Amino acid sequence: MNRFAELLDRLVLTPSRNGKLTLLVDYFRSVEDPDRGLALAAITGDLNIAAVKPAMLRMLVTERMDPVLFGYSYDYVGDLAETVSLVWPQTPGNIPNREPTLGEVVAKLQAASRSDGPKVLAGLLDNAGISARFAIIKLVTGGLRIGVSARLAKQALADFGKVDVAEIEELWHGLSPPYMGLFAWLEGKADKPRNTAMALFRPVMLSNPVGDGDLEKLDPADYAAEWKWDGIRVQAVAEGGVRRLYSRTGDDVSGAFPDLADAMHFSAALDGELLVGDPRQATGTFSDLQQRLNRKTVTPKMQQQYPAFMRCYDLLQLGDEDLRALPFRERRGRLEAFVKTLDPGRFDLSPFVAFADWQALENLRRAPPHPIIEGVMLKRWDTPYVAGRPKGPWFKWKRDPHTVDAVLMYAQRGHGKRSSFYSDYTFGVWSGAEGEEELVPVGKAYFGFTDEELKQIDKYVRDNTVERFGPVRSVRADRDNGLVLEVAFEGLNRSTRHKSGVAMRFPRISRLRWDKPANEADRIETLQALLDG
Repeated sequence: MNRFAELLDRLVLTPSRNGKLTLLVDYFRSVEDPDRGLALAAITGDLNIAAVKPAMLRMLVTERMDPVLFGYSYDYVGDLAETVSLVWPQTPGNIPNREPTLGEVVAKLQAASRSDGPKVLAGLLDNAGISARFAIIKLVTGGLRIGVSARLAKQALADFGKVDVAEIEELWHGLSPPYMGLFAWLEGKADKPRNTAMALFRPVMLSNPVGDGDLEKLDPADYAAEWKWDGIRVQAVAEGGVRRLYSRTGDDVSGAFPDLADAMHFSAALDGELLVGDPRQATGTFSDLQQRLNRKTVTPKMQQQYPAFMRCYDLLQLGDEDLRALPFRERRGRLEAFVKTLDPGRFDLSPFVAFADWQALENLRRAPPHPIIEGVMLKRWDTPYVAGRPKGPWFKWKRDPHTVDAVLMYAQRGHGKRSSFYSDYTFGVWSGAEGEEELVPVGKAYFGFTDEELKQIDKYVRDNTVERFGPVRSVRADRDNGLVLEVAFEGLNRSTRHKSGVAMRFPRISRLRWDKPANEADRIETLQALLDG
């Protein structure tokens, strides 16, 4: 267990992607089965411990210390697992001579019922050191927050076994923890596991952003253009009666979209964009789509209010025929014919954008015909469907982001390595008649600034706090005082949940305007004009 705890600690403190990969590869190489496979399952979110929930953990710790003191401690530390691991009372002599292995800990937790789950968890925490307690709590809460995505973990597996990560991704949904057959293959001790599961994920092909001078080297006649829709990239796969809807990273999201899954009466693998609305009438915003994302169950009312459909980009498999090696022009022809056989309320075809030259396409990109279009995609006619992000075949040319000058209103402590800093910022713009202006919140952002700028903002927050609400501080912000932030965002949606009436899409801090007085920040009318335009 200590080795897994050490891995988590080092991953949290290692900022670089390559550094994290090295740590994971070293762990897979040095740790035995089944512990390395269980660690992998925990990192990728595939380890299920049903008997213990985060609320249960709070109950256990507040039975052992004053709840107010725990609340203060949690506010200061900023991370539940770290707080509990530090404040959990240690009984002298409780630490055993031998730390349990990760496999032993997981076996006890998975064997526990809901009724005896608290007792089992408390016993494990009583008999563990601080680092091991931290790791155990991370296991049961399910949110490691160590800066490692499932995709990065699969890349580490590929590096460990010296294989292409696409091979790992194609196998993944046919495997289960602790992945002993997978590790045996990667070590050269066994044959590659066979794909026996139905409706498996195909690694997606990704695009590169258009950079300066890129288009000058390309012939427009070699490329097709499509609108880039503001939904989420998905893959709809149906085979042998099994129907699955995958995100671009290979997560199965079928449970949140049963209405779309029920319409998958085919044997094929489609690549496209998940949107809400009716493709024959109107397409909803990303804010509408968010009402259904990350849900385990969706009510019939929500399905009716926010119906899901797929705008199809590509056809990867049809029956038993793998089409990925074919050129895009041929796959597109097959897709056009196939979409005609599908439910028109659940599937439609992504239309091409006609253009004569790059300047004409740029004009269209700057003024698209629909508010949820965020740019254009360029796809080379003769390219096969290749997993990953090859340079040249596909480009994305997004709309330029909008910017607004807003005033910092609230700041909240971050998590993990940012738990000592106020790094999550709520900002607002001016609203109301002259002489009666007030700031109304329009968004929240937690990235877009450097580490040095984070220190500067954190100091400003501490020096200008006017009220405290747990981990949140209200910052001095009026016509004469305030820090102006230049905020970049991709788009706006109307919102009844916000006092301002608007919600930003992907806001981030693009610049600190130390030079700008708070009374010169933008007004709500500026954002409303974007909505009306």
